[in-house]
Amino acid sequence: MLRSTFIHVPGVKPEGERSLWRQGAATWYDLAAEPNKYSIEGVQSASLARVIKNSEKRLDDRDYRYFGKRIPQREHWRVFPEWEDRLMYLDIETDGGWAGSSITMIGCYNGSEYRAFIKGKDLDAFPNYLERFGTIVTFYGAGFDVPMLKRLYFTLPFDQMHIDLCPAMRRLGYRGGLKKIERALGIARDSDTDGLTGRDAITLWRHYARGDKRALDLLVKYNAEDVVNLKTLMKFAYAGLKQATLLH
Repeated sequence: MLRSTFIHVPGVKPEGERSLWRQGAATWYDLAAEPNKYSIEGVQSASLARVIKNSEKRLDDRDYRYFGKRIPQREHWRVFPEWEDRLMYLDIETDGGWAGSSITMIGCYNGSEYRAFIKGKDLDAFPNYLERFGTIVTFYGAGFDVPMLKRLYFTLPFDQMHIDLCPAMRRLGYRGGLKKIERALGIARDSDTDGLTGRDAITLWRHYARGDKRALDLLVKYNAEDVVNLKTLMKFAYAGLKQATLLH
């Protein structure tokens, strides 16, 4: 879908993008092959072709900042799956507070490997790990996870593209929390974690802080399922949003 995107071109609005699709410019390749064939009011064909040529180079260079600044966040889902090799699913746990210092765990999944950064152990290693990725995927991360992380790591730019699956799924008619949507899509949880909530995660951390190491093991397992299941949700959301956008 990224190579069918034109809204990052200065002057091209959603209706202009749809006009290009109707004219036959389904992808950047189509426009590059016959740049003078397509037109949008207020945008010169030469300028349009120049930006698209630059976009190909930026994509080859994996320049996520270029696309992140130019594509509205609600449309960041379009970079999947082209950006899947530099995409990280993320979810945090807290002790119930709202300060950055209340973060107890940061769960990360790169599509094949899960990693947990834990308070009192290796939370300080998270910033370097984050720099490996050009896109993060969360569920309600724009309203919770990212603001909390910015409070803790206030010197980090957090300029990665961000796909928040909560509003993305809402656009497809799915409302409610992550667990509710998982059930609606038939995503099962392990018997050890099925039914656990964010409130339980806070309780598990408090038990661990009092010396119960088994509580930490269960908390990590719970967080891992939260994060790994985002990949299934991402694929579902991408397919649905792509179809809805192209048929609009």
